[in-house]
Amino acid sequence: MIRQPEDKQFQLWTAKKSTDLRAERRSDYWLSQMEVAPDKSIMEIGCGSGFKAYNLALKSGMNVFATDIDPEEIELAKRDFQLPNLNFKVVDSTELGKTPVASFDYIVGNGILHHLYHHLDSALPNILRILKDNGKMIFIEPNIYNPFVHFIFSYPYGRKLAHLDPDEMAFSKSFITNKLIKAGFKDIKVEYKDFLLPGIPNFLIQPSIVVGSVLENIPLVKNISQSIFISAVKK
Repeated sequence: MIRQPEDKQFQLWTAKKSTDLRAERRSDYWLSQMEVAPDKSIMEIGCGSGFKAYNLALKSGMNVFATDIDPEEIELAKRDFQLPNLNFKVVDSTELGKTPVASFDYIVGNGILHHLYHHLDSALPNILRILKDNGKMIFIEPNIYNPFVHFIFSYPYGRKLAHLDPDEMAFSKSFITNKLIKAGFKDIKVEYKDFLLPGIPNFLIQPSIVVGSVLENIPLVKNISQSIFISAVKK
């Protein structure tokens, strides 16, 4: 039995079909931002259950190096998801600048950078360091302007309800753009996207996708989407 993918952005979410679909849609988005070729490599930071890394490896044929700080998650991912072009390893993302790590064409993450909110000035240059020239980082993070996200991250009761760590904080498009510029990234693209909530009943999934695709194209309204989709290039 394959375990349901874990999304670490909000620990309120339960394992349901919508959570699974959301994870697949996010890894598909990563792929849409890549030049897929068998000689290229991907590193996922914070792979959790391994579901998204498996999806990347299966659909792209590229070499995927999936990492997480939790040894138990890595062992379970190794058990549940096996492909010749997929490898899992315990890696502390805060140590990337101190530990020798191979270079990658793409570095991806879902709900990772907001855990490093107070350490982005060191974390982003570390990501830049292990990217190949013209390599790209692609991350998806919670949007502080979304009402639900704002409640969870901005109020003590919300943070307690979501079991957030003290260092976690959602951010805005302008905030992360400035941090990426400071770190030395180029070709920065930050979009407000995704209105599909994980954990919703199955009958609401398709209507949420349809309505969300419309809302994502409406100025100002799209700014309250659930997530920020981020990409930037090392040049």
